[in-house]
Amino acid sequence: MSAIEQLVEEFARLPGIGRKTALRLTYHLLKSPPADVARLAQALLAVTERVRPCRVCGNLTEDDECAICRHPGRDRRLVCVVEEASDIVAIERTGEYRGLYHVLGGRLSPLDGIGPEDLRLEPLLRRVREDDVHEVILATNPSVEGEATALYIHQLLAPLGVRVTRLARGLPVGGDLEYADGVTIAEALHGRRDFASEERTHG
Repeated sequence: MSAIEQLVEEFARLPGIGRKTALRLTYHLLKSPPADVARLAQALLAVTERVRPCRVCGNLTEDDECAICRHPGRDRRLVCVVEEASDIVAIERTGEYRGLYHVLGGRLSPLDGIGPEDLRLEPLLRRVREDDVHEVILATNPSVEGEATALYIHQLLAPLGVRVTRLARGLPVGGDLEYADGVTIAEALHGRRDFASEERTHG
């Protein structure tokens, strides 16, 4: 395989990048000054070497704890559970949420071989037990897998006596939180409902 074809293949493996876009990116880099390409390569290496999950919430950071977990002004009694770290960026864009987060690192998907043991569920339960958490907001994506994940987490948390809420239905079914606009996410946060009452409504 040629060097060009290899780079196209690598770009095409990225989410949202088709072969046409991969070709465009490849030829753009080939026309760019070598210094620009070297900077991009260095940035990619730096990300893989320096960025890691926050030891508390699983958000991506260069430090032991992310800036959100370290922030003294955040409401530590409120934890918003998301599938991926990119979902945090989407929620933070709204400027409406002042609590902490917990990143699962995925969602339940038996067809893809992803079970409860593959998600960061134990650290979540430990936080609820030990950190005086009063409310857990389930902000998994409004897809079949996201809903199944939210239901599973609610069942785990129910015996602990913590309030469990779900983002309101302003989010489109089948969509990803990461791509929703700020107004929609803000409305979903404000209109969140107790998970138990939502289960009764849809049960």
